[in-house]
Amino acid sequence: MREEDIVTGLDTVAAADPRIAAALERAGYPGARLRERGHRTLLRTIVGQQVSVAAAASVWRKLEELLGEEMAPDALLAADFDALRACGLSRQKQGYARSLCELEVNGELDLHNLPADDEEAIAQLTRIKGIGRWSAEIYLLFAEGRADIWPAGDLAVQAGLAKILALPERPSEKATRELAEAWRPHRGAVAILTWHCYNNPAL
Repeated sequence: MREEDIVTGLDTVAAADPRIAAALERAGYPGARLRERGHRTLLRTIVGQQVSVAAAASVWRKLEELLGEEMAPDALLAADFDALRACGLSRQKQGYARSLCELEVNGELDLHNLPADDEEAIAQLTRIKGIGRWSAEIYLLFAEGRADIWPAGDLAVQAGLAKILALPERPSEKATRELAEAWRPHRGAVAILTWHCYNNPAL
């Protein structure tokens, strides 16, 4: 989301919820979080699963050398197992990457024309092997800037929410979802605020 969208959303929510207003006063506004829309961002999500940032960056550099900077779906599908393995992609991640590329090449997934309805867009993205609801929500929030995405299953969102609302413990995914209902259609901005507050010593 763009910084101006985050500020507008949070100001709107804060006007109706003094707890959000208090968190903003103490922690300030979070900055923009933007990612590139499309194939490369989802492929990078797959590459980065369950590995360190440094390891993911190393794999990504090798993949760029093999496939080219655009990481074209056709190029990945044409690469053999051993070549991708040499870049650091496990058999499982190769399966995920091929699933993404096959859906695109077959015309079953258009990342530049996802449904406007958030749940429908999530359903399309989670057809990709290895992309669950959380990954789909993060993509829609940061790559498409969708204003009402609320990744309730994110542990940092839950922990940040507990700090903002002064809860005795981190809420469950279900409770996190319920607590945010009043903030529609600006839940995306609040989600970004929870990450901002998660490790913020001001709260």
